[in-house]
Amino acid sequence: MKSNRKYLSLILLGAFTIFSSFIILKQKEKPTLFLIGDSTVKNGKGKGDGSLWGWGSFIENFFNTDKINVENNALGGTSSRTFQTNGLWDAVLAKVKKGDFVMMQFGHNDSSPLDDTARARGTIKGIGMESKDTYNPIKKKQEIVYTYGWYMRKFINDIKAKGATAIVCSSIPRNPVKEGKVVLVNDSYASWAQEVAKAEKVDFIPLNQLIKDKYAVSTADEVKSYFTEKDHTHTNEAGAKVNANLVVEGLKSLKKNKLKAYLK
Repeated sequence: MKSNRKYLSLILLGAFTIFSSFIILKQKEKPTLFLIGDSTVKNGKGKGDGSLWGWGSFIENFFNTDKINVENNALGGTSSRTFQTNGLWDAVLAKVKKGDFVMMQFGHNDSSPLDDTARARGTIKGIGMESKDTYNPIKKKQEIVYTYGWYMRKFINDIKAKGATAIVCSSIPRNPVKEGKVVLVNDSYASWAQEVAKAEKVDFIPLNQLIKDKYAVSTADEVKSYFTEKDHTHTNEAGAKVNANLVVEGLKSLKKNKLKAYLK
């Protein structure tokens, strides 16, 4: 009798172990949405440092996290260049697996100088194949600097090589309120982001235009309320939530993107 009970206990224990392993395996198999970008995607630690927020801090709220992980790896101050040359992209790419998604938004810092002593983070304007052998005073060595489009294409090609899906977002517009009026302007980086996405045949979310469309039908006071008094680039919590919502609206409009299936 005792032998039978012991045998039954072993069977139950084995079944429980197999079931638990299956559950853990299924959890590990969940795809991940990785976000990469600058401070307008994640400011500081993503907890509202200085009342400044990036839209990536709120995007998780729109997804069913029982079915997909959302990981915000954006870092303030980075450009499409320095996110790669400082090792940040390698760290993210190492985690990307087949079936994952990587959403990127760069442009705000790419217009900075190529070789200043403060950041040395700028990229050559445009999406061509131009390059410049430049002395990087931060790293104290020579560096070949490429165009904004070159770095964006590298992100995309690396993601494709992993069997993952790349999604390009154009950068958010800066505070357009000037002398009590909403003054909307074109953004070259938004256009270049779209051109790169089209050329590489990956999905594109025209975030810059979606936000400007909303600003166009808002009062100057309403638009101003989405930013802080600290600068004209970073949104506050309200502005970041508006932008996150528009990212999702843009995602919903994509015809064949599988990421939509994970929205709530």
